[in-house]
Amino acid sequence: MKVPLADLHAQYLTLKPDIDAAIQDVVSTSQFILGKAVANFERSFADAHGVKHCVGVGSGTDALHVPLWALGVGRGDAVATVPFTFIATLEAVSLLGATPLLVDIDPGTFTMDPNRLAELLRSPKGKSVKAIMPVHLYGQTAAMQEISAIAALHGIPIVEDACQAHLARYGGRYVGNFGAAAGFSFYPGKNLGAYGEAGGILTNDDALALRMRQLRDHGQVEKYKHAFWGHNYRMDGIQGAVLGVKLKMLRTWTERRREIAGRYRSGLAGAGDLAMPTEAPGCEHVYHLFVVRTKRRAALQTFLADREISTAVAYPIPLHLQEAYRHLGYGPGDFPVSERAADEVLALPMHADLSDIQVKFVIEGVRAFFGA
Repeated sequence: MKVPLADLHAQYLTLKPDIDAAIQDVVSTSQFILGKAVANFERSFADAHGVKHCVGVGSGTDALHVPLWALGVGRGDAVATVPFTFIATLEAVSLLGATPLLVDIDPGTFTMDPNRLAELLRSPKGKSVKAIMPVHLYGQTAAMQEISAIAALHGIPIVEDACQAHLARYGGRYVGNFGAAAGFSFYPGKNLGAYGEAGGILTNDDALALRMRQLRDHGQVEKYKHAFWGHNYRMDGIQGAVLGVKLKMLRTWTERRREIAGRYRSGLAGAGDLAMPTEAPGCEHVYHLFVVRTKRRAALQTFLADREISTAVAYPIPLHLQEAYRHLGYGPGDFPVSERAADEVLALPMHADLSDIQVKFVIEGVRAFFGA
């Protein structure tokens, strides 16, 4: 039995009439850049998270870069974030000429360790930090109560990296409500995915929303009137249309992901040295990925592949050890929790179209490997 890590074709088939009609409407009206479909999606996505504004952009990377730019982060500044994340988190900082300053993660949640953040901000390097970017990794929210308190103490704005955390909640509040802004990715494989590249930024700040809308569109206040220079980070109309259709299903899909996660937890309990993902108290994990840990990762991955069960490693090399960020001066041992996670994490199949039979097959495969 083949069990894919994700199945975008199956998802499309369940929505085909509505998706096809939405795309045809964009083609018929020729509103290919921004336009009605994007504006409608922006309103709906903001409403879904209880936030005032959504600014649609061209990718998740744009969605992290633009709010930092709008907040004035630039050359000589630093942004505090984590080494265990996709490289776009750091690229958003580097593109502004600023420096990423890294803090290690919590071993249970894989998200920013507030104690390490506090240490950084008390250090001489901390004086250059102009923004804090916690990452809600795999769909698990960071410890926003502690991080928000630390940020407020130092008067530093927060930009949430929520690229993997659509509709995730912390203390009953949706992500997107804990900082100046939050960036989301709508890469096709995300919990809410476009049919190409797309991203969105949430904010409750009217002035910041206006500036970000201008930055995404060459600094325009109206056509051919440029208040400042920006860039082309506009969302395509077809992506807005597709996302508008899919958004109507996001809560249902999220509930199914959480149900599958529960089945994995109960079915895999006690299997070898396998550690389940942590769902922190007061948080609602949305399981973009269901990531387990084991010291026998390579052997387990090969064993499952032989049974046509797809898995993935996100992420095998923490960013402080990547060639692209050697210039930051970090080395092996500087972030031991991130380094250990990179050696042990493995994502099992997770998507809303997984059948109970497929989930059972994955569980049986993992337990067979461990001889449980």
